[in-house]
Amino acid sequence: MPATASIDVGQTAPDFKLKGPGGQLVTLSEYRETNPVVLVFFPLAFSPVCSHQLPDVEKRYAELQARGAAVFGISVDSHYANTEFAHKLRLSFPLLSDFQRNASRAYGVLTEDTGYSGRATFVVDRNGVIVHKDHAASPGDRAQIPSVDGVLRALDALK
Repeated sequence: MPATASIDVGQTAPDFKLKGPGGQLVTLSEYRETNPVVLVFFPLAFSPVCSHQLPDVEKRYAELQARGAAVFGISVDSHYANTEFAHKLRLSFPLLSDFQRNASRAYGVLTEDTGYSGRATFVVDRNGVIVHKDHAASPGDRAQIPSVDGVLRALDALK
């Protein structure tokens, strides 16, 4: 079964409350009017393609921060697994646990038959509107990892 119906650019980003490092809750709406937010959905911690996707974001993290963006990786893994995965990859940005799959479903990236999310990146502006979306048709194809360049262009356009 394919992913659920996806949300599109121009729509209000669905709010969420997810566990991050140490079980601390992170809510998307906390960033309204303060920061644009980059959401990086990835299927599973410790999987081969995800182990390339997130370091690519990390390499450009300073550029994302320079544009005022808050960056979050999101997977269906537990916050414990995500904490270990972030530590292994030496990530500076937090990974959030969508263990109940509500955020993945709301953003239209959950593949119902497998129970994990697809590979997608969203940029949410300070008003809570999605201004950029890059969703890989085949999450296992390394060539389809969403581009950080597209995210940076979307953030630049917000100025």
